[in-house]
Amino acid sequence: MDPAELRFLHFSFINLSIPRRLVRRGIFLGTFMTPAPVTGIAGITLIVTMILWSSSFIALKFSFQYFDPMVVIFGRMAIASCCFAVLYAGRRDLFHLKFFRREDLKLLLIMAIAEPCFYFLCEGHAVNFTTASQAGVITAILPVLVMIAAACFLGERMSRTVWCGALLALAGVIALTLSGSASENATNPILGNFLEFVAMLCATVYTISMKKLVSRYSPLFLTAVQAITGCIFFFPLLFLPGTELPHDFNNAGTLAVIYLGAVITIGAYGLYNFSLKYVTASRAAACVNLIPIFSVLLGWLLLGERLNGTQIMAGGMILLGVFFTQKR
Repeated sequence: MDPAELRFLHFSFINLSIPRRLVRRGIFLGTFMTPAPVTGIAGITLIVTMILWSSSFIALKFSFQYFDPMVVIFGRMAIASCCFAVLYAGRRDLFHLKFFRREDLKLLLIMAIAEPCFYFLCEGHAVNFTTASQAGVITAILPVLVMIAAACFLGERMSRTVWCGALLALAGVIALTLSGSASENATNPILGNFLEFVAMLCATVYTISMKKLVSRYSPLFLTAVQAITGCIFFFPLLFLPGTELPHDFNNAGTLAVIYLGAVITIGAYGLYNFSLKYVTASRAAACVNLIPIFSVLLGWLLLGERLNGTQIMAGGMILLGVFFTQKR
């Protein structure tokens, strides 16, 4: 048992409200856990991850000006897979494949199908229909969804305050979605915001699956599984009738896709998976609250996007609801 597992066991058993059966099953979502604050190297990696993920909305929006969404997402997965292939050829020991267990194959498949497959399928179209700023704000609902999933499927208890916060955050997402109006940067914001919410549901499945796997596998291996599965999943979608294959490659658009594949897919997901070795899933998901701040700022600086008064109020409802869900 490695130090990370011992740390999770310690945090779980010191709180009597956590059923020990969840600890024996290796599930540490910790709605009522009292782990130490997200500090140190895990805190730094989580903040860097959130900045990178925030920039991914901008890079996606920019790359969609030059390429079809399916081309961008497949290119992103293919570039990441190539990077992992090169790394595996040189440093195979970093992937720790000797610890692979066949019984984990199903959970690995669920993790990879949830994210990147269905997650990017939804988010790719979401960013195409709405603004990067609005999509970034909706990501704040993720920690709420993780807690609801823990309560529904893992038997974890939630106080009335937490439930009220969850409902307030969900109401904020609905208000933000319905307040959108068509513009040059958002051709169908209602559809786009809804698809981004569905992407967050996929991210919830990913977070729960990853939490159980990360104690046994290296973050590098898990991120490589995501990239390769995504590459296989999105390749056939290139040949759908609605997908427009590129006839030439714009330099700026190509650089954006390379950034998404090499920096975001490998860097951001690798750092996030690394962080999950040292913090609970709910704590890590709570850091997603930083994405709306960074996304709105980057959207304003790089794309000239603005949120109207109603959207700002809706975003405030989401963040306030998330704040209440963090109250123990």
